[in-house]
Amino acid sequence: MRVVVLGTGMHPWGKWGRPFLEYGVAAARTALRDAGIVWTDVQYVVGADTIRNGYPGFIAGASYAQALGWTGARIASCYAACASGAQALDIARTRILAGLCDVALVIGADSTPKGFFKPVGGDRPDDPDWLRFRLLGATNPAYFGLYARRRMALYGSTPADFAAVKVKNARAGSLNPMARYRKAVTVEEVLASPMVADPLRLMDICATSDGGAAVVLASESYARRRGVQDLVFLSAVSTVTPTFPNMVLELPNFATDSSAAVPAPERPFRAAIAAAAYEEAGVGPEDLSLAEVYDLSTALELDWMEDIGLCPPGEADKLLRSGETALGGRIPVNPSGGLASFGEAIPAQAIAQLCELTTQLRGRAGHRQVPAPRAALAANQGLFGHGSALVATR
Repeated sequence: MRVVVLGTGMHPWGKWGRPFLEYGVAAARTALRDAGIVWTDVQYVVGADTIRNGYPGFIAGASYAQALGWTGARIASCYAACASGAQALDIARTRILAGLCDVALVIGADSTPKGFFKPVGGDRPDDPDWLRFRLLGATNPAYFGLYARRRMALYGSTPADFAAVKVKNARAGSLNPMARYRKAVTVEEVLASPMVADPLRLMDICATSDGGAAVVLASESYARRRGVQDLVFLSAVSTVTPTFPNMVLELPNFATDSSAAVPAPERPFRAAIAAAAYEEAGVGPEDLSLAEVYDLSTALELDWMEDIGLCPPGEADKLLRSGETALGGRIPVNPSGGLASFGEAIPAQAIAQLCELTTQLRGRAGHRQVPAPRAALAANQGLFGHGSALVATR
């Protein structure tokens, strides 16, 4: 049995100041229309939780089911930081593979406060996320900057290389009607933007955004009974965790891919996330037509390009400069525009990535279209060792 992406839907990213349920329900209804089904056809609903929007956000599956109208469908809710959407997809896909349902709806949406994300729940001295803010002053951009400095020291990357990532993604985002930022930029504009966490400037770092995304998953047999011909398969979902003792904790309880790990791991954590997805899907990086990666910062996109195997360590800058990862290149990376163009709407991110993969594989991406795509990967990661990668195929 295989699982089909039957429909996709999104609510545009931005700062709309409205309840997250509004974004999620709008995305869900679009996905249902795209799938050619009605709400009452859905047997299972999974909501990716948002933890900054009160109790309804903590029970997102039930909140969406109520907002769409109680039908008796079974539900689940899950939270895994930025990997929430991938885990929600995994739950729904597994349910279908187990033969327990034929049609599932997965929804993620967020309404975010202005400024940096803050720890949830007030003063919590036993919470590592709270501790890194309180004791280290380490907001998220602070460790994005640490990763960027590490890349500069190891591989000779420059601020101009980082700026070139933003330029590439901004061009793609300018062609995406769902993106928050739809304006092309220049390297000079990026380098002239305010410094946030040296060496990263304001335009090197993604914003926090409101937005929503949803997908309808179905069994292949259900899709074929409905006469669907142009099938896109969700061929793998990876939710691997780090391997101990081959990993170290560089920040409080935050598993990363440190080169200081002893003994040396078979592969770093982020590479292991992608490797598990490749293995399950039966493809490799050489089979990809495009990739969506987790560009919380411009420098992190370069790291992810290497982690998912598009090039050896230290060579992402060269691949970027060659134009191979831009629209029209050999292997476009973040043809949606990435988080650089969308910003973070945490529960929706991995689901939105799957929307982009599906749109591309169906040949419906308009001016962003990658020619004749056959396989695509999306990679993400949540705090505390939540891995996340998806592979979609034709």
